[in-house]
Amino acid sequence: MSSLAPVLQVFWSFLILGLGSFGGPVAHIGYFQRSFVQKKQWLSDSEFSQATALCQFLPGPASSQLGMFIGYRKAGYIGALAAFIGFTFPSAALLTVLAILENRDVQPDWVYQIIQAAKLLAVVVVADALFSMIKKNLIDGLTVCIAVMTAISVFFTYGLIGQLLPILLAAALGVILSFTQQEPSDNTERPSSLGKPNVVILSVFLVLLFGLPYLAALSKEWAVFNNFYQAGSFVFGGGHVVLPLLEPLVQQWVDANTFLSAYASAQLVPGPMFTMASYLGAASLPETAIWGSLLATLAIFLPGSLLLFAFLPAWQSLLQHPRLRLAVKTITASVVGLLAAAWVDPVIASSITRGWDVLILVVGFVLLKRQVPVWCLAMILIGYSFVI
Repeated sequence: MSSLAPVLQVFWSFLILGLGSFGGPVAHIGYFQRSFVQKKQWLSDSEFSQATALCQFLPGPASSQLGMFIGYRKAGYIGALAAFIGFTFPSAALLTVLAILENRDVQPDWVYQIIQAAKLLAVVVVADALFSMIKKNLIDGLTVCIAVMTAISVFFTYGLIGQLLPILLAAALGVILSFTQQEPSDNTERPSSLGKPNVVILSVFLVLLFGLPYLAALSKEWAVFNNFYQAGSFVFGGGHVVLPLLEPLVQQWVDANTFLSAYASAQLVPGPMFTMASYLGAASLPETAIWGSLLATLAIFLPGSLLLFAFLPAWQSLLQHPRLRLAVKTITASVVGLLAAAWVDPVIASSITRGWDVLILVVGFVLLKRQVPVWCLAMILIGYSFVI
């Protein structure tokens, strides 16, 4: 029973987050930082930042991959699975039901008021996480400069380039600067060898990537699994980036109205944006909608999960190498800059719609700093959205 306790802890923690984490991957990272670094202390701030950087490097839903990493750190591979199920199930189940009911009517006003309150809550939670990361990671002129330059660069780039290029440049700068510093002493602990990717897991990813297209001709179910697996293999960062890849892959099974309905419904539920696949899978296989939803959901999340655990050993080894510790420092600063830019746009940009919102956000931030529970703050913001 004792070995099961950490797994249940992971599942319950992520289920709670899956029920209330609105705002997309950036907001999810903020929720994770507050819950698992500040409150539960399952991992350190530096571990969290380094894991965030890895998940930005890899294809797949970044926040879900980060959640699986946290579950893995707490309870191994079973913990990673528990984190995935807990965080994903609420939104996947809701979107499957919406697809089955074909609920494409205009949503009542109260739904949008609750969503608006959730967006305001995301602004406060991400701000709290951001300021905590700034305090711990921007410790000198170099890290401050990198974070500021990263944040500025995001507004002049788009998509994958805007996410990866600042991190790559920060890593390169850290490596270059490490060679200008004194050679580590002989007493410095060094890894005996650099870690290598997990070849077995990486092989599974590649076999599925290149083998599934051949199976897609056998049945519609295989075709659905293949198309969503391909989409999950080439989307970096998650969130809305998945849209342009998914649309051409499902247009043979669903029309434009259904696709837009799936996207709109995904905005109304908490959890990862990738669970839009749950709706589309159910719509693609209407005779067996639940089976279609399961296939699509598993397929779109599987590539990012495999890549995370394939490259995690090499990543952790690299982080321990003396010459690369400065690179870790500069990468972490760049991640802080990315989070700051995303906090401004889209988190703030899509949340503040009137002057009173600014005041309630200030009040909310003060309350959060005074240890008011997040659920209590959520109730206050919901009340505000209905009254104002």
